[in-house]
Amino acid sequence: MSKHPYSINRSRFNQLKVLLVSAALFTLAAGQAGTAAASPASPAVSAENKQQMLGHDQRIILIDAGHGGIDGGTSHGDILEKDITLAISQRLFLLLRSDGFDAILNRTGDYAPSDENRWLRSKSRHLRDLAQRKELAETLPANVVVSIHINWAKSPSKHGPLVLYRKEGRSYMLAQSIQDQLNLLYDTKENPREGRPFYLLNKITATTVIVEAGFISSPADREKLCRPQGQEELAEAIASGIAAYLMEA
Repeated sequence: MSKHPYSINRSRFNQLKVLLVSAALFTLAAGQAGTAAASPASPAVSAENKQQMLGHDQRIILIDAGHGGIDGGTSHGDILEKDITLAISQRLFLLLRSDGFDAILNRTGDYAPSDENRWLRSKSRHLRDLAQRKELAETLPANVVVSIHINWAKSPSKHGPLVLYRKEGRSYMLAQSIQDQLNLLYDTKENPREGRPFYLLNKITATTVIVEAGFISSPADREKLCRPQGQEELAEAIASGIAAYLMEA
């Protein structure tokens, strides 16, 4: 596949595979607004270069790794959505950080964000989970939120990526940018779709999209979703779409 002009440098991703910062999210949730600390070994990016990359000023990208803990998401046999979303999100985090973007990963292990809930007292674990994700985005405050999920369908022939947006110009532009990159990866021609009923799209102030990275019910998609190389390719495509959006916004 030919390299897109906004494509993230994979060699720099490989330099940072040992990085995965786990403490940043929860210091933020406790009230310390900031971004994940980069390792001293990570490539230096000057303020001037970063401003050129981001277009206007410093922007925070929140990566929402879907599901976690007791909430496994969709599944195929013993393959769980929560594990795939975390693997892709970790790679996406590293790719964005390695190119100087201020990225935050809201789940660094197999746990439910509802367990950390500080904002909503509800008997519904699902609502507590969504509230935790939403309120973190507002507290940062995030400029861009990309929520990573995996799709499922009754028919194994249904396959490919899908990016959902809310009925708002910036959300649509971000969704289209990411969808274009994923279409190149999957050799599909899918258009992003409005995700009207989704809580995160309706409640988060920041520019937000939901990325359905493929169908776990599709044998072809499942191979890509479960292989480390496939997960890296998916993260690279999503990162390239985010970068293209930020440089044009």
